[in-house]
Amino acid sequence: MDIREIVRRIRQGQSNRAIAKEIGIDRKTVGRYHTWAREQGLLDGELPALDELQRLVEGILNNDTPPQNVSSVEPYRALVVKLRKQGVEIAAIHERLKERGYTGSYASVYRFVRRLEPKTPDVTVRVETPPGAEAQVDFGFAGRMIDPGTGQQRKTWAFVMTLSWSRHQYVEFVFDQKVATWLQCH
Repeated sequence: MDIREIVRRIRQGQSNRAIAKEIGIDRKTVGRYHTWAREQGLLDGELPALDELQRLVEGILNNDTPPQNVSSVEPYRALVVKLRKQGVEIAAIHERLKERGYTGSYASVYRFVRRLEPKTPDVTVRVETPPGAEAQVDFGFAGRMIDPGTGQQRKTWAFVMTLSWSRHQYVEFVFDQKVATWLQCH
C-alpha cells in the first residue's frame, strides 16, 4: 500500500469511503491515515520522500495499537495449569474456579485453556501405491432423498470409492450400508 497515494487522494478531497474502495483497504484505516496526515501537516505543502513518510507512519501506527485485554481467568492461571496437568476437564475447572470466587463464563475458561495448550498439528499421511493396487472405500451420510422404488423420502448414503494412486473417485447414492450393497457398488 502506497501511503503517498492515500495522502494524495485525501489532499484531492476524496472521501475516506471512496479511497478505501479504490485502494482496497478498510475505510477506518483510511480515516486513521487522514487524522494522522492532518496532525502531521501533510495536507498542505510538499510531501516528504516515500521512505520518510513510511518511517513517520510506522512510528505512529506502532504506538497506536490497542492494549490486549487480560482474561478474567488470568488470576487463576497457576490453578488452571495444575488442573489441566492432572487431566481435569474444562467444565470441572470452571466449577472449581467458581468455588474460589470466579464469576466469569465457561467460554472464558475454555478460551483461556485453549490458548495455554499448544495446538496439535493435523498430520496427514498420503498413501502411495502403484496404479490399480488399491482403492479406499467409505460410506457417508448424504441427507434424505426420494427412493424411486417407493416414492418415499429415505436416509441416503454416499458410497465413495477413491483410487489410491490417481485419487479418482466414484460416488453412488444408496439407501443402506449392507454388505450386498457394498459389493454391488464395486
